Amino acid sequence: MSSSRSREKAAARIAALVTELNLHLRLYHVEDQPQISDAEYDDLYRELVDLENAFPELKQPDSPSERVGAPPATGFTQVAHRVPMLSLDNAMGSDEMRAFDERVRRVLEIEGDVPYLGEPKLDGAGIELVYEKRRLVVGVTRGDGRVGEDVTSNLRFCQTVPLALNDSAPTSRLSVRGEVTLPVAAFERLNRNRLEAGSEPFANPRNAAAGSLRQLHDIDTDRLRALDFRAYAVAEGLPGNVVRQSEILECLTAWGFSVSPDVELCPNAEAVVAYHEKILASRNTQPIEIDGTVIKLDRLDQQRELGTLSRAPRWAIAFKFPPQQETTVVESIEVQVGRTGALTPVAKLSPVHVGGVTVSSASLHNQDEIERKDVRVKDTVVVQRAGDVIPQIVKVVIEKRPKGTRRYRLPSHCPVCGDAAVRLEDEVVTRCPNIDCPAQLVNNLRHFASRGALDVEGLGEKMVAQLVESGLVARMSDLFRLDADMLGKLERMGEKSASNLVASIARARDTTLSRFLIALSIRHVGEGVAELLAGQFGDIAPILAATQEELEAIDGVGPTIAESLAAFFADERNRQEIAQMQQLGVHWPTAEPAAPGGDALKGKTFVLTGGLATMTRDEAKRLIQQQGGKVTGSVSKKTSYVVVGTDPGSKAKKAEELEIEILDEEGLVKLLS
Repeated sequence: MSSSRSREKAAARIAALVTELNLHLRLYHVEDQPQISDAEYDDLYRELVDLENAFPELKQPDSPSERVGAPPATGFTQVAHRVPMLSLDNAMGSDEMRAFDERVRRVLEIEGDVPYLGEPKLDGAGIELVYEKRRLVVGVTRGDGRVGEDVTSNLRFCQTVPLALNDSAPTSRLSVRGEVTLPVAAFERLNRNRLEAGSEPFANPRNAAAGSLRQLHDIDTDRLRALDFRAYAVAEGLPGNVVRQSEILECLTAWGFSVSPDVELCPNAEAVVAYHEKILASRNTQPIEIDGTVIKLDRLDQQRELGTLSRAPRWAIAFKFPPQQETTVVESIEVQVGRTGALTPVAKLSPVHVGGVTVSSASLHNQDEIERKDVRVKDTVVVQRAGDVIPQIVKVVIEKRPKGTRRYRLPSHCPVCGDAAVRLEDEVVTRCPNIDCPAQLVNNLRHFASRGALDVEGLGEKMVAQLVESGLVARMSDLFRLDADMLGKLERMGEKSASNLVASIARARDTTLSRFLIALSIRHVGEGVAELLAGQFGDIAPILAATQEELEAIDGVGPTIAESLAAFFADERNRQEIAQMQQLGVHWPTAEPAAPGGDALKGKTFVLTGGLATMTRDEAKRLIQQQGGKVTGSVSKKTSYVVVGTDPGSKAKKAEELEIEILDEEGLVKLLS
């Protein structure tokens, strides 16, 4: 082949690789939705670098080899790193690690050994914390290595990010780099909660950690508090007497930061390889997900002598772990019904050993995910343990697909109770709407008896489970058929406890329409919507008779909530349960349907914070809604007013930061009048 032809092919391939890799960089760093594995990305990246080395004149200005991460996301204030946050080159095996050591010693002109410091390579999101006079002033994401996003407000929830340093820290400007991660135990807990709520689980701890920092609205504070920050470098403000990388970690610890405990001084390359193998062996028992080790020259003077390239230092390397993936066959696809009614397809696999455990099933999450990956029964699939924890089907090996396979679709009816399944327009989850479905009865009863609903004292999680397991309660209305004699047959149920529970259930019969609507576990119907419906209709009968269009026409309901309400009340079993509970004595004060309210506050959104003197916050909320206004729980750029009472929380401060008008109680009263 001629040299010109070879150059043309190289140019075309370089252009294709740059486009593809930049897409995956954005998906990984900005959108937190990677579509390929790290190993696949590394293979593409190494192919690009090899081609650029062979044809340096063809290197494109936007080549990933010239970049570190991805451009900052929109919606955050951009902050320039005074010292660029560089990436690391990779060593994919012991031979490449030894080759790195040879290059280091050749440039330094050292024939003997050079000391290294080994650290676990944390799989999270790179962060820079800047302190002035020992107080945190800004927290910035890596971004593209030169400009990142200001995520200080979210980082403040992270318990291991020091807001102030102790007296041993420098008082001058101090820039500390590290990694924000989500510990494996917290990742599993958050995913259990998300699955129970019918939400999409996080793909892995890295995505969950990085995504939490980029929350602009409806902040998930539980996820933020679960984050763990571990420091590993000082970019500015390092004391002059510090001469080794290992001493930097000692300083960080003394100043109040958490650092990785599994660091080790390695006198030479062979010791590095041994350290790497030791960390690899502990990979599946580490509390934080790691995907390799980071190897740095320990002496800072040698680091300075080696210097840096445009995207990576010459004195450090990421020694990567091998990917934990295997292939197996999908034997069948079964549907499980969760406690919230979500229908979840699960692939049953030929057992395969992945990452130290035997995997025999993997969640396919929902119909959209099945269609995206086109997983079929008898397919050969690539399986990995997402986050080294949850089994996940990465892709189908199309070349091995047998003839005659068919696309899979979720059943149209719940496999547990047989009720018609429902999928709302804006949701990916298909659900069983039957509140008496055995798969979700325990969960629905717990919600039914909760404080915000009918508030049945003594009906906790264990008691609900016992009632269902014993057969005393097989549907929601059975709760109101219980008497002391029936309860007395339960294990460890004394006469007094039985009488108290019966009395508590009797009190719960006398409720309000809004509380009853909350108790029914209707998707998207919480306190605000329930009060809106109760005020609009006055009783349950007109709500049952309302069409989806009539519900949607109510200001504050909208199409999603209207669709959910219509689907719930269209289910004959749910209508029968409501009638049964009314026959068994559940009642509420009825009222005339609300007359059309004023619209003086139409289009205005309010947030209430702190205590009010002349009215409760519920009363204030109702008055605002009567005049067409909306009340939300979080402050955003769309908020019109923040009403501040006594002892306000952080919402008042955020209102000041966003320059949103703040009203005191007197100002609210004037506005309402």
